[in-house]
Amino acid sequence: MSDRPTPPIVSATPFVTDAQIAEAAALLDAGQLVAFPTETVYGLGGDAENPQAVARIYEAKGRPANHPVIVHLAPHGDPQYWVEHLPADAQRLIDAFWPGPLTLILKRAARIPAAVSGGQDSVGLRCPSHPVAQALLAAFGARRGGHGGVAAPSANRFGHVSPTTAQHVRDEFGAGVHVLDGGACEVGIESTILDLSRGFPALLRPGRVTPHEIADVLGVAPRLPDGSDATAPRASGTLKAHYAPRTPLALLPFEALEPLLAQARVSGTRVALVARASRAGAWADMANVHFVAAPEDPHVYARELYGLLRALDRADVSRIFVEKLPDTPDWIAVNDRLGRAAAAFEASE
Repeated sequence: MSDRPTPPIVSATPFVTDAQIAEAAALLDAGQLVAFPTETVYGLGGDAENPQAVARIYEAKGRPANHPVIVHLAPHGDPQYWVEHLPADAQRLIDAFWPGPLTLILKRAARIPAAVSGGQDSVGLRCPSHPVAQALLAAFGARRGGHGGVAAPSANRFGHVSPTTAQHVRDEFGAGVHVLDGGACEVGIESTILDLSRGFPALLRPGRVTPHEIADVLGVAPRLPDGSDATAPRASGTLKAHYAPRTPLALLPFEALEPLLAQARVSGTRVALVARASRAGAWADMANVHFVAAPEDPHVYARELYGLLRALDRADVSRIFVEKLPDTPDWIAVNDRLGRAAAAFEASE
């Protein structure tokens, strides 16, 4: 068993009442969409067994129909209902990490509509730890004899920065989506995605649950993504360009950022610099540099990342320069998100 720290759980806001949970569950039951908080990011949820509801998610997000979504289950939900077979390794990981920020990719049961899987024969399952999410999933599950699951990608337009507050969701969709406000998300980036559908563990997306922690449970390290795994199932948030702000973003080692900062100083262009204070030096005080001191702790950085990118989109800067972070296991998830955000602008460099 891993000696990992238990992922923190956000306290339920007093503004989410039992009546509001019941109303949201009824909307899901009627095939409508509900945005709700998890410990990772806010999700845009619909009934996972209702292809029309899932289609509404794709339409609202502008998401490609072949890009799968993750099914969220209540703590007492039955993952075996959703899969062809629940391997022993999957049960060990469920026991170790659920509720929490780990998604498992498994072979989908024939009864489950292919819409949630982008047409694939696999399905992504997770059980969130946020109490508002758990209350909603339990209430919806009760309407479905204990088998209700909610398909819920991040509650934002496809490819954009994920939301970590209810206001972020409202900024994306206005009044068009029913939102449960459970406060700010504690983890702040999407769940780790681990594929178990091919007989071996393979990491498809890094997150708070690390490869080392997974290896502690399984006794074998998962395969890491290197771009060469042609048989890997498609999974949420694994496109090369993703999680992008509107403002062009460049992710480079600090020594490679300095010439770009110097060029901006000469031209008088206002830019943003996100770097650790120990590296920024005099650049932090330049008149045309909007400096943000990056957190030194990877968990804090992850929690603040998406809110920071959204704030920089409002900061009246022409570009966002971000210091590349250490290439160590602790930083794998933050580097992944920043790398995908930067990739959205690389073609135009």
